[in-house]
Amino acid sequence: MGKWTGKKVAVLYGGRSSEREVSLNTGKGCAEALRQRGYDVTLVDVDLEVAARLRAVGAEVAFIALHGRWGEDGAIQGLLESMGIPYTGSGVLASAAGMDKVFSKLVFRDAGLRVIEYRVFPREQAGRVTPADLPFGLPAVVKPAGEGSSVGVHLVREPEALAAACRDAARYQGDLLVERYVRGMEVDVAILDGQALGAIEIVPMHEFYDYESKYSVGGSRHYFPARLPEDRYRQVCQAAERAHAALGCSGVTRTDFIDIGEGQPYILEVNTLPGMTATSLVPDIAAGVGLSYADVCERLLEGAALKA
Repeated sequence: MGKWTGKKVAVLYGGRSSEREVSLNTGKGCAEALRQRGYDVTLVDVDLEVAARLRAVGAEVAFIALHGRWGEDGAIQGLLESMGIPYTGSGVLASAAGMDKVFSKLVFRDAGLRVIEYRVFPREQAGRVTPADLPFGLPAVVKPAGEGSSVGVHLVREPEALAAACRDAARYQGDLLVERYVRGMEVDVAILDGQALGAIEIVPMHEFYDYESKYSVGGSRHYFPARLPEDRYRQVCQAAERAHAALGCSGVTRTDFIDIGEGQPYILEVNTLPGMTATSLVPDIAAGVGLSYADVCERLLEGAALKA
């Protein structure tokens, strides 16, 4: 049995971010899997009273099943550190760095990874961004720097659509990030305890892998292993391991890439708390290498610790 057997496990889910619904599904799935393995699990919906709730249920370890702000950005990790409650996944700094798409690009570039050309604009400038401000021109991808799950992301092809896309992205957390649009194979790599489990190819039903493609049944097709030559498959897995290490991550992460068939793959972002729903990629990848959903949940729980 695991080191947390007989201990009170609090699965933190829900939360107040734009990804609440996904987190509810992730949390319910993880809680049920851990219960089937014999753990004493209580679901805790994270709100402004979360500290009191954790004390009330006698939480001895926290399994973080949150996504987005206040969960994936280091906030809940800092609270758990202060309360002395060991938790799953990455620590405060790695979580914050991974959530900030602009800062993480600097880390990736310093680690020798290939980053797509981009420009950053303050949110107040959203309605005034024009194609002339973009050295790489259109098409481009507009996204908020501090959100996940493709929330607020737009593929812009026409000049007249740029300002509206920027205004919408500015409704969310962080500066505006505008990237050159790169067309290629979308490949995601799952890392568990520092080692790549494998790479999966995503073929979205829409033009890019947006929120609906990620979380709607039939929103995308997945191919595991990704249909890449052996050397490129190995290269993308090694790049994900390097990104995971560069940010200082722990537990499971999912790194998103665009592979154009030459040179290094372009890294998009590292998800420090990837989804664990019925349509999520990490469970797909794990299943492809013989790890069940419950296996992954238990491995994550086994790695729970204080990181500060």
